[in-house]
Amino acid sequence: MKLSRMRALALASATSVAALVGSAANAVEIEYWQYFFDARVTAMEQLIENFQAANPDITVKMTHFPYADYRTKVAAAIPAGEGPDVVQLFYGWLNDYVQAELIQPLPADVFPAAEIDEQFFPMVQAMKDGDQYWALPTAVRSLALFYNERLLDEAGVEPPTNLEELVSVAEATTKRDGAGNITQVGLTAGMTAQDHHWWREVLVRQFGGEPYLDDYRTVNYNNDAGIAALEFYADLFMGDTPVTAIGFMDEPQAAFKAGRAALHIDGSFRIGALADIRGLKWGVVELPAGPDGTESNYSSYWVNAITTKAEGEKYDAAVKFMEYITSDEAMQIWLDVVGELPAKPSVGMTEANANDPVFGPFIRGLEYAHTTKFVDESAQRQLMVEAVERMQLQGMSAADSLAVAAEAEQKLLDEYYND
Repeated sequence: MKLSRMRALALASATSVAALVGSAANAVEIEYWQYFFDARVTAMEQLIENFQAANPDITVKMTHFPYADYRTKVAAAIPAGEGPDVVQLFYGWLNDYVQAELIQPLPADVFPAAEIDEQFFPMVQAMKDGDQYWALPTAVRSLALFYNERLLDEAGVEPPTNLEELVSVAEATTKRDGAGNITQVGLTAGMTAQDHHWWREVLVRQFGGEPYLDDYRTVNYNNDAGIAALEFYADLFMGDTPVTAIGFMDEPQAAFKAGRAALHIDGSFRIGALADIRGLKWGVVELPAGPDGTESNYSSYWVNAITTKAEGEKYDAAVKFMEYITSDEAMQIWLDVVGELPAKPSVGMTEANANDPVFGPFIRGLEYAHTTKFVDESAQRQLMVEAVERMQLQGMSAADSLAVAAEAEQKLLDEYYND
C-alpha cells in the first residue's frame, strides 16, 4: 500500500515537472515600446499584468524612451532585428513606418476590416489601406471648448453652443486697459496650438467645405468655404472689436491656465494639466456648432502596430497582445488611468462615459470627428501660421493669403506622394 502510494506520488511529481518543463519550453517573450509619459506607462503596466495573467505562457517586456528620442530609436532597432514586437506610433507617422517596412499589416482573420469599421469610431479608418488595417489605437483624442467658470459668471454669460454665441461670449469676457490693450482675452488664438486643427477640420466644414479630397492628397480649401472660415477666424483678432490677440501670454494654454482667458479650444490631453492648477475653476463643452448647426471635430491618436521583427511564435504572441490592448476592457482602463478617450463607441458612449462632465464633451465629439492625414504636420501647420501672418503684417486679404498657402501645401503633398 505504501509502495503504491509512493509510486503514485512519484508519478505525479514527474508529471508536474514535465508540465513545468513543457510550459517553459512553450513560453515566449515579446517586447512593447512606447514613448515615456508617466500615466501611459502606469496604464500599460496594468494592461500587461492583466494580459499575462490570462496568457501565462507569454511575457511582455515594456521599454520606453523620451519622446524626443523615440522615433530614432525605433527606426534604428527594427531593421537590425532588435527592439519591439509591438510598437506605439503617432497616427501621422503611419505612411513613414509602412514605407520603411517597420511594421506589418494586422492579420485579416483576427482584425477583419469590416468589423473594425463597425466597432471603432470612424476616424480610425485612416489606419486602413484597402481591406487591411496596419494599426489600431487603444485611445483617441478630440477637441472641445474649455471655459473659465469665474470669468463667465462675472460677465453673466453661459458657455456658447454655436459660433455666433462664441463671438458674443468672447466679447463679453474680453478686458482692456485704459490704452485699449487687451488684458484678458475672451478666446485664446494661435495656429501654433490647436487652432490649425479647428480651422482645417472644423471651421472649413462648418462653412460648407471639405478641406481635402482624394484621401487628403488634394487641397480643397482654396474656395468660398475656406475663405469664409479664415475670415471668421481672423476677425477674432483683426476685427473692429477684437476678442483675442495672437501671442497673448505666448501660448494659448498658458493664458487659460493663468485665468486670463475665458474660452480656450484644446485637446482632451490637456485635462490632466488643468486639473492640477489650484484655484482655476473650469468646465468643458463640445465645440460650437457652425452657422447651420453643422458639428465637426478633429481627432488624433497614437496607435499600436506589429513590427516586421515579430515572426513565428513572437508574431502569434504579438497578435494576442494586440487583441487585448484594443479590447473594451483595455480602453476603459486607459480612460481611467490616462484620461484619453476610448476608441470604440461601445466603451465611449456608455451612459457614464458619454455624460461625464469632463470627458463627455470630448467623447461625444468623436462621433463627428475627422482625422487629417498629414504628410508633415509641422510644415503644414506652419503654412497656416504664415497665412495669418500675411494678413496681419502685410494686409493681405484672406482670399489671397489662402491661395498662397494652398499652393504651397499642394506642392508639399505632391512631392511626398510622388516620391
